[in-house]
Amino acid sequence: MSIVIYAETENGKFKKTAFELASYGRAIADQSGTPLLAVTINQDDTEELARYGVDKVIKVNDVAFEEFTAQSYAEVVSTIAKENNANIIVLSSSANAKYIAPLVAVSLSAGYASNVVALPDSLAPLTLKRSCFTNKAFNTTSLVSGVNIIGLSNNSYGIKEHPSSAMETTNSSVSLSTSSLKVENIDKVVGKVTIADADVVVSGGRGLKGPENWYLIEDLAETLGAATACSKPVSDMGWRPHSEHVGQTGKPVASNLYIAIGVSGAIQHLAGINSSKVKVVVNIDPEAPFFKAADYGIVGDAFEVVPQLIEKLRAFKSS
Repeated sequence: MSIVIYAETENGKFKKTAFELASYGRAIADQSGTPLLAVTINQDDTEELARYGVDKVIKVNDVAFEEFTAQSYAEVVSTIAKENNANIIVLSSSANAKYIAPLVAVSLSAGYASNVVALPDSLAPLTLKRSCFTNKAFNTTSLVSGVNIIGLSNNSYGIKEHPSSAMETTNSSVSLSTSSLKVENIDKVVGKVTIADADVVVSGGRGLKGPENWYLIEDLAETLGAATACSKPVSDMGWRPHSEHVGQTGKPVASNLYIAIGVSGAIQHLAGINSSKVKVVVNIDPEAPFFKAADYGIVGDAFEVVPQLIEKLRAFKSS
């Protein structure tokens, strides 16, 4: 038996979620007395994983995987899990991992629990705490299949170092079936913190009155080392790209700090950011729905509040 994680990468580097999965997988491996294996795709430098308790890295390097397709990546994870007699597979809650997980589950006749937020309460049967109803509640799920897949919610467990001095690394080649999918083009954001990996997210809404005022969001984000995001109306009006739209119909956010500026707080938006640990809102309307969901709120004009906030933060950082 073994625990297998899929360690995702982006632009040649491990995503933050890879280290969280390794930390989580290490804890389960210690409970069950089984080795922790990590699958990487087209990633040469894997030494960082040793800091988080991975016993063995299985590398798959092939030009066939230069572009992501759920079918091919799922075949890699399924094949390696089968070859290494894995009984638990841990995936993240990224968009790619959510595409992969059901395909892996079907391939291995495995159980699958998404939105898991804690270590298993029991390993036999595998009993897991999950968030549900757009993060408004929790439920407990038991999986009784021979192989089970855990979809870990981002930022729910954290990153915990567990140095391994003897991590083994091997190469594997996986024979793929012919895919009916062809990747024509991929637009990637470069030079910015991505929403999925950000500890801090600064988001803007229609309260900013126009795209020419987005410098407020970008300046605050730069000061905090944060990712920028927006509400659905902002992306619909073309002020910001749809890749920055967060909410139930956009990208989910599970940051440690989420700052909403000029965002009223429609239910769809709140549903997508409920997993964030601390929520802050700046809005001129004291009746804005976001104030009911926020941990901290400032009733005020964003054009007055945000520049003062940036000034104070920069002064604090310089001291």
